[in-house]
Amino acid sequence: MTLGLTRKNGFWAGKSVLVTGASGFLGSWTIKALREQDATVVGLVRDMRQTFNTLGDQLSEPQKIAYGALSDPDLLRRIIAEYEVDTVFHLAAQPIVGVALKDPVGTFEANIRGTWNLLDACRQTGGVKRIVVASSDKAYGHPDMLPYTEDMPLKGSHPYDVSKSCTDLICRTYFETYELPVCITRAGNFYGGGDLNFSRIVPGTVRLALQGKAPEIRSDGTMIRDYIYVRDVADGYLQIAEQMHKSEVVGEAFNLSSERPLSVLELTNEILTATGRKDLEPNILNLAKSEIQEQTVSGEKASRILNWTPKHSLADALSETVAWYQAFLDGVDT
Repeated sequence: MTLGLTRKNGFWAGKSVLVTGASGFLGSWTIKALREQDATVVGLVRDMRQTFNTLGDQLSEPQKIAYGALSDPDLLRRIIAEYEVDTVFHLAAQPIVGVALKDPVGTFEANIRGTWNLLDACRQTGGVKRIVVASSDKAYGHPDMLPYTEDMPLKGSHPYDVSKSCTDLICRTYFETYELPVCITRAGNFYGGGDLNFSRIVPGTVRLALQGKAPEIRSDGTMIRDYIYVRDVADGYLQIAEQMHKSEVVGEAFNLSSERPLSVLELTNEILTATGRKDLEPNILNLAKSEIQEQTVSGEKASRILNWTPKHSLADALSETVAWYQAFLDGVDT
């Protein structure tokens, strides 16, 4: 499995880049994109594990690994200074809505305190030229109107949503007060190979379909979301960082969107088509709680200012995703 990005411009060659959440789904793809651009990646990883990540190739692993937690400010300052970090991608978070409902304090500790610890370490140490922080479209909370645009207020209500609203505001504080070079990303629901959280709709549906089993939909199937391929998200992160020398970019938030909202049931049917199992009938459980009914994201600002748009169609992205899981599950079965 050697999927990767092809855009290469020399910007990242030789740069020391810190990626938090380096062993996670998004972190692995972002590291792969950076290493394809010849960056030197330092990965912050909380736990030691037998396999570093799930993508299955060495390019998705950082060249240098620091073990520790975002709750340790001294560690963060040491990493930034010791590795002469030029750029930070802050991707570490507790990302699951259901987990946040069960453990709000743990989610706040990881997503809010972790962010201010990292930003303050950058402020105190100095030398970091650009910081990209992954937020979420859920930071907007319940919408007064759609699609979400970056100038809308942040009104998270539930634990995960609030953690992301706070993350955004903390970033804004460090930019406005301390002139720390920060940008914020608010992406829709991203998907792709390497996501082994099978409670999520894409990996869960793909696995069941490949096993010949009916997919399960936790909600009633009508909730509408913006879904975006993880390779496009990683490319968007890099493009934001590359343009942070511009006054119209630094300090700003950018939505990353496919601008093709789908209901959960529509996406499930697209996945069934991609797996060749349109004969399977989804099982609608209607169990979801504390979920926003409709979330759609405008990508106009990123297109206008960054000249960024997703490169993959839904069909192509799902085809690659299904191929990845097919290879992965075949390996697990053997």
